[in-house]
Amino acid sequence: MSPISTRRHGDVLIILSNNPPVNALGHAVREGLVAAIEQADADDSVKAVVILCQGSTFFAGADITEFGKPMQMPMLPQVVDRIEACTKPVVAAIHGTAFGGGLEVALASHYRVAVPSAKLGVPEVKLGLLPGAGGTQRLPRAAGVRKALEMATSGSPISAKEAYACGLIDRLIEGDLEQHAVAYAEEVRDVRPIPITSDRDEKLEEARGNAALFDDFRKEHGRKFRGFDAPEANIKAIGAAIAKPYAEGVQDERRLFMELMNGTQAKAQQYFFFAERKASKIEGLPEGTLPRTISKVGVIGAGTMGGGISMNFLSAGIPVTIVEQQQEALDRGTGIIRKNYQATAAKGRMSEAQVESAMALLTPSLSLDDLADCDLIIEAVFETMDVKKEVFGKLDRIAKPGAILASNTSYLNVNEIAAATSRPQDVLGLHFFSPANIMKLLEVVRGAKTAPDVLVTAMQLAKRIRKVAVVAGVCFGFIGNRMLIPRQTEANKLLLEGATPEQIDRVHVEFGMPMGPFQMADLAGVDIGWHRDPTRIESIRDALCAIDRWGQKKGAGFYDYDDKRRPSPSSKVQEIIDGFRAQAGIAPRQIDDQEIIERTLYTMVNEAAKILDEGMAQRASDVDVVWVYGYGWPVYRGGPMFWADSEGLDTIVEGLKRQQARMGDDFTLSPLLARKAEAGERFTR
Repeated sequence: MSPISTRRHGDVLIILSNNPPVNALGHAVREGLVAAIEQADADDSVKAVVILCQGSTFFAGADITEFGKPMQMPMLPQVVDRIEACTKPVVAAIHGTAFGGGLEVALASHYRVAVPSAKLGVPEVKLGLLPGAGGTQRLPRAAGVRKALEMATSGSPISAKEAYACGLIDRLIEGDLEQHAVAYAEEVRDVRPIPITSDRDEKLEEARGNAALFDDFRKEHGRKFRGFDAPEANIKAIGAAIAKPYAEGVQDERRLFMELMNGTQAKAQQYFFFAERKASKIEGLPEGTLPRTISKVGVIGAGTMGGGISMNFLSAGIPVTIVEQQQEALDRGTGIIRKNYQATAAKGRMSEAQVESAMALLTPSLSLDDLADCDLIIEAVFETMDVKKEVFGKLDRIAKPGAILASNTSYLNVNEIAAATSRPQDVLGLHFFSPANIMKLLEVVRGAKTAPDVLVTAMQLAKRIRKVAVVAGVCFGFIGNRMLIPRQTEANKLLLEGATPEQIDRVHVEFGMPMGPFQMADLAGVDIGWHRDPTRIESIRDALCAIDRWGQKKGAGFYDYDDKRRPSPSSKVQEIIDGFRAQAGIAPRQIDDQEIIERTLYTMVNEAAKILDEGMAQRASDVDVVWVYGYGWPVYRGGPMFWADSEGLDTIVEGLKRQQARMGDDFTLSPLLARKAEAGERFTR
């Protein structure tokens, strides 16, 4: 049975797609669309056509099951050209989403109508590509050049109302979509000439008279586009729509599309697309494990982490009881939550009513006893084992049977925390990343005795609060922070050997990281984890903390900062480094950028291989998800493990062996990494 069917409503032919779940444009759909358009053209009694999708959405894009496989004819460019060439007016009736190829089908149609709740977009840039079925040529003609640039380079959808305002949609439909779309088709059936999007020129004229438009757009978004190939290719393709006739612009689009498709960035971004989806799958669960019900959440600690964690649940409509020890701290924490919501409202991302609705779900308290009716309690207190065990011991007496007890620890042993209770099966780690209300990553730490339904509940709840969750085992630092340790260790050694903070940070930024190790330390706070004794100076960090150089919050850390928090190299920091170097008897030497990469990035791959070997991560792609979403690893490199595979594992091992003597006895090569390199294998597929 073809997913495409047709039926008549008077002299209007309705083309229906029923290809659940998202009406993806797979081969059978493409073939059926062409056949249906040819049916309309061949039947003199058909005066107009409506393309309509059943289910929850219009065509939501390509069929991801076809990724990496040879494409079958007709390909999407032929399909959309055939739709546009139809001699009867074609109306695309849009609900749900019209994304990627779906929007290209709509653009090739002669008219577009949509329900107000619909969303339209070209997300191909997020896969390292561009809309390659004429999308970069038709979109600026329909929506205007500026809007096309914004949509194609961000991949973010726009609402139907916004699409109507820019001319991408011809009419907004209130009520029954099919009924009104057919009525619209009857209204335009005799209009001649039929409006052909690829023939339109009026929205290109303004851009032709504005030579600076493209350069200004590049400058405006330069920081966001840094390192990525696809945004620039999208800009060039839209530029071709301005500078060339449609037929030539399409050829430019096709050439740019193939360059991207054959490049490493598209492969990395498409790999990551699937890696993110795999991360939610939990290995080794008993069949039929069902989640527990989470109707109310408790959070202990109203500081930066506790407040941010609470916001995730409040935003999802889940009531939260937040507990602090002192009224002043509680008031400060709840005040910051409100301030954060109001800042979001000021940007137009939520209404004042939504702010009040979220805040109404928050119950501040000074008593742990008020957590007795919570289904999930998350501890976000000071990162020391004694404090956490004390809290969990109290929770064990207060929490109701079946309540899940979670620690937001970044490093500590979840099994030891669980042992402070009589119900270790109900305990796990939920490591939110800071700021917790913004960062997408959530490490779900499975303890030795964590019950399967507790794990399932945590993973499903992560989706509910719009987090990307990855399962981690119990080890110091779990996945992300454990890999951070060798990077920071080697970065600090490199300072003593002759590198500067700015050189090491520059190498990481040029690689594609949002910041380097020392910039990150200054932003997070150099004093995090410091022993707080200014007379005990055993490291460069101790020396900085002892003189109040705690990072950006103090205006000084590894860098000096002006009143706008702009960094500059510090002579005081260099003086401290020189002192430690002299004390250790190290003669400074010239250090090249490649050595920095080998000692700070190759070592991360090595540590990740150990994590995989120990079973602390389920799969290599989970490691990549952690580092892209938790630490800003450039997605166009796919994550540390995909990048290592791209470099060649033999190259990674050679580099580590080359640096082994400098890294000292603390460094050991991962046996798994060595075996895979010798066998010519990969971590990722």
